[in-house]
Amino acid sequence: MATTSTPTQFALLSRILHWLMAAMLLAMLFIGVSMVASLGNYHRLVAIHRPLGIMILILAAIRLINRKLTKLPPFPPTMSPQERFAATTSEKLLYVLMFALPLVGWGMLSAGHYPIVMFGPFHLPPILPAIPTLYAVLRKAHTILAYLLFLTFLAHLSAVLFHTLIIRDRLLNRMALWPTPKAAARPVTMTVRPATDDSEVEKPQAGEKIDDSKPKPEG
Repeated sequence: MATTSTPTQFALLSRILHWLMAAMLLAMLFIGVSMVASLGNYHRLVAIHRPLGIMILILAAIRLINRKLTKLPPFPPTMSPQERFAATTSEKLLYVLMFALPLVGWGMLSAGHYPIVMFGPFHLPPILPAIPTLYAVLRKAHTILAYLLFLTFLAHLSAVLFHTLIIRDRLLNRMALWPTPKAAARPVTMTVRPATDDSEVEKPQAGEKIDDSKPKPEG
């Protein structure tokens, strides 16, 4: 009967999407901070921020579908049940935020009656009516979700670095872009005693007395 081995890494497409989205999320967070701190480049940063957010939304959907269709590698045995629960919960929260943040931003621009420019003449249609009060609420929600995404991303990164640099349980290998070798099993060593002349000595049978009258060899 054929047996399927447990994978030690995520599927290749999952790994590519993971690192691509990690780079895009970092870029998005830095652009968002720069938009608040620098008013001189605001319009240029917004022109990058909008299409980047929609690309994250599309890739999040692709990544979620791919995750449902592939087999996931197990957590390393060094992780406690509490750590596994925290990792699973933070991962689900990241997925929620990767969907919610672009959608809230899209709705915010729609409520503010702003054009949602993607590339050149290509515009996204509004998903909400133009209501100034709704725009203000969604703008506040967008900021809160951005901070929450940053904190969740930071917690995820800290946990991976802790396991990689301190515990060294090869947790990062599960998502490495390159193939990683499986952990080699420890060889089982057996000590074999060499045969001696004692094996040729006749052993006494049960109930037989041992004759101690034989002279022992002098040392």
